[in-house]
Amino acid sequence: MAAAVMHRSSSDGGSSSGWSEAAAAAAASGDERAGWEVRPSGMVVQAREDQLAAGAGAGIVGGAGIPPRPPPEIRVRVKYGGLRHEVAVSSVATFGELKKLLAARTGLQPADQKLTYKGKERNNSDYLDVCGVKNKSKLELAEDPNSVERRYIERQKNAKIETANRAIGAIALEVDKLADQVRSIEKSITRGSKVAEVQITTLIELLMRLAVKLDSIHAEGDSSSQKNIQAKRVQKCVETLDVLKISNARLQNVIVTTKWETFDSPATTQWELFD
Repeated sequence: MAAAVMHRSSSDGGSSSGWSEAAAAAAASGDERAGWEVRPSGMVVQAREDQLAAGAGAGIVGGAGIPPRPPPEIRVRVKYGGLRHEVAVSSVATFGELKKLLAARTGLQPADQKLTYKGKERNNSDYLDVCGVKNKSKLELAEDPNSVERRYIERQKNAKIETANRAIGAIALEVDKLADQVRSIEKSITRGSKVAEVQITTLIELLMRLAVKLDSIHAEGDSSSQKNIQAKRVQKCVETLDVLKISNARLQNVIVTTKWETFDSPATTQWELFD
């Protein structure tokens, strides 16, 4: 459809802000289903058919609303390594949206993709049609080198976290065993039974060794929280043993004596011998 053009008119050569009668009549007319737009130059032009279709839903076209036509779909050919993928996508989609479609086929996440068209890497916000992508256009997909480095760093970080979790878990099991022994000694001393001091000092030494192991573990995030929990358990056990050591020293040693009953020597019988 050819665009109908109407200029501003004024008595002083077109510099006033009023419209000509013809322009006003045409702009106000509802006989035709045509929209009008004002160009920066001051001209009133009839909108193209594709603009009418796109603006019908927004009330640009007068009269009954015309449902907007969907943008055409194109098929692009994407080369990835030794494989080639043909993907159907909207002609007005962005490269970021195309990457999401490619992720399902290649297994490569959008953030790790590098799309090149006509020898130039395209950003996620770039539009296909603006960059000149048409039906059966050829693009190249590669893995972003930066993403490879990021994944390597992430794997290294996860490996360190896993190592720290295993080490902390092993120490936690040892703390459980030593804590049971501390509770056993506490029960004995509470009942008034004195225990060998070497048992208390040995437990304290073992717990202090665990504290040194915990301190040598490099932990982050949740691992750091678990490390702090075990460190507090060790500290609590040591403090408990220090108190028990003092209480144990105040207890008297229990001496057990046994009274033996004496018996008289048995009577002996003399036997007579016969030849």
